[in-house]
Amino acid sequence: MKKLLALISESYHEFKKVNTITCCAMFGAMSIVLSYVASIRVTPNLKIGLGALPNEMVDYLFGPVVGALFGGGMDIIKFMLKPDGGFMPGFTFNAMLAAFIYGIFLYKKPLSLTRMMIAKFIVAILCNIILGTYWLSMINGKGFLALLPGRFVKNMIQAPVDAILFYAVAQALEKAKVFKLIKPDYKSSVKK
Repeated sequence: MKKLLALISESYHEFKKVNTITCCAMFGAMSIVLSYVASIRVTPNLKIGLGALPNEMVDYLFGPVVGALFGGGMDIIKFMLKPDGGFMPGFTFNAMLAAFIYGIFLYKKPLSLTRMMIAKFIVAILCNIILGTYWLSMINGKGFLALLPGRFVKNMIQAPVDAILFYAVAQALEKAKVFKLIKPDYKSSVKK
């Protein structure tokens, strides 16, 4: 428990760095562009895209606190730029919870596909399948169990694909020393 609280505290202190805020702005712009350019709406309730990748980079680099606030902020900004139905605070909560979970699993830890897979499946089950389906059933007036099968299949297929994509991109950025440029204390902050 002390390690978790220390991790949360360290992430909170990332806000004191101007570099964190400017990097979050850059990743936010990338997230918006990827959400609208690189996404496909399969059905009214199923959307597949790459907009989460920059969000996960924020969670990896700056931790659960910065990630949660970034995720919630990006959810609201994306809705304001392109409203897709009515605003549902539950989805903002989901974005914040998912970012917090990714931050717990990824922040200040070595890059690992296994760790990312575990985080992806926890987020897929808790945030996307259970809570996301619940919020959609409230908005659409459709039954929770009617929406569940399609969302379950989509998330169970997409979670490992997204985890592999994040790992490949993060590994390439790490090898190119981009993370060291973004965050000068990057290597020293990663605990082996």
